[in-house]
Amino acid sequence: MEVNSKRVNQQVRNFERTIQEYQFKEPFSRFLTQFYKNNRQMGSSDRRMNSRLCYNYFRLGKAFSNLSVLDRLCIAEFLCEQNSAVVAVNKPDWIEISTKGIEEKINFIEAEFGQFLDDVFPFTSLLSPNIEKRSFIISHFIQPNLYIRVQKGMEGKVKKTLEKNEIPFEELSSQTLALPNGTNLQQLKSLDGDYEVQDWASQQSLNEVSVPPKSSWWDCCAASGGKSLLLLDKESNIKLLVSDVRLSILRNLDERFEKADVKTYYRKKILDLSKPVDHIMGEERFDGIIVDAPCSGSGTWGRTPEMLQKFKTSEIENFSTLQKQIVKNVVPYLKSGKTLVYITCSVFAAENEEITQYITDHLGLELENQQAIIGYDKKADSMFVARFKKP
Repeated sequence: MEVNSKRVNQQVRNFERTIQEYQFKEPFSRFLTQFYKNNRQMGSSDRRMNSRLCYNYFRLGKAFSNLSVLDRLCIAEFLCEQNSAVVAVNKPDWIEISTKGIEEKINFIEAEFGQFLDDVFPFTSLLSPNIEKRSFIISHFIQPNLYIRVQKGMEGKVKKTLEKNEIPFEELSSQTLALPNGTNLQQLKSLDGDYEVQDWASQQSLNEVSVPPKSSWWDCCAASGGKSLLLLDKESNIKLLVSDVRLSILRNLDERFEKADVKTYYRKKILDLSKPVDHIMGEERFDGIIVDAPCSGSGTWGRTPEMLQKFKTSEIENFSTLQKQIVKNVVPYLKSGKTLVYITCSVFAAENEEITQYITDHLGLELENQQAIIGYDKKADSMFVARFKKP
């Protein structure tokens, strides 16, 4: 491959400055937005390359910390890309191997520098039992797909529009499409409201949940409303309450519901579920409660690889404590014989199986089903879902 070494060196300098300025105080995507506003001299192609270099660099986690930033970047580009100008300029003898499969490339790097996978994700002893350690770690070197859930009845329109605009996609089901990461769907204004950006794993989270017409549901950690929209896709004729800890979060939900043209009437409450809420909830009772709990997000770090470098194991205990508090404070509002769904986007047992054990042992609910939703073999997130019934 022909490369302009001067241009590559400038791209590396941009990358080094970006990494140096990032202090892990916010999601990297949010930091980048402000960084590019402050550096308007960077053109669109420079920004795309800078983002790629940074995200690939983060995918190494804490591996090779004894090497220079440039050497680590070369390793990251080698592992994550088939063609890299950075590798071509700085490690030209690696070029022939860079087009091989990921296992061959890992073997090559290990022969050169020693074993490193456990340093990429140094938390494997904490994984849920169904997570295959090596496959999960390696998945972090691969950019996840963009997944969308197509609204019922809009499948034909969405697929025809994508084909017309020559946007490649893979149809996993009639409503689930996988697109290359970075696909710009916002340009397709005619499809506004016809689909939701929602990861494959998230789309599976309510598969085993029955939603009878006219039943009452509480999405108690609703965030921007992804699970509520999935619930309404299963059955629109329900009574729905959504809640979260901040009004700003629920305003985002309102905007998303409006864009999706939700016709179902829904109520909203601002609730801090780390504390009892009986003074607000009163005599409310529900046929179903969804607890999409705040968590480490460790099943989604393929999308936010900066977390591989930022995360500390002490945070898991904090999340576990919060998850127990939330579930304890919502269970009283579930009707007898009805369903509670506990969901995380974590791969840690302390946030998954240990919480389900707590729910059965201390809150008296019957566990009907629990499973890890494995997405790391599909360029998708990995999640956990458990379904309970209240006696």
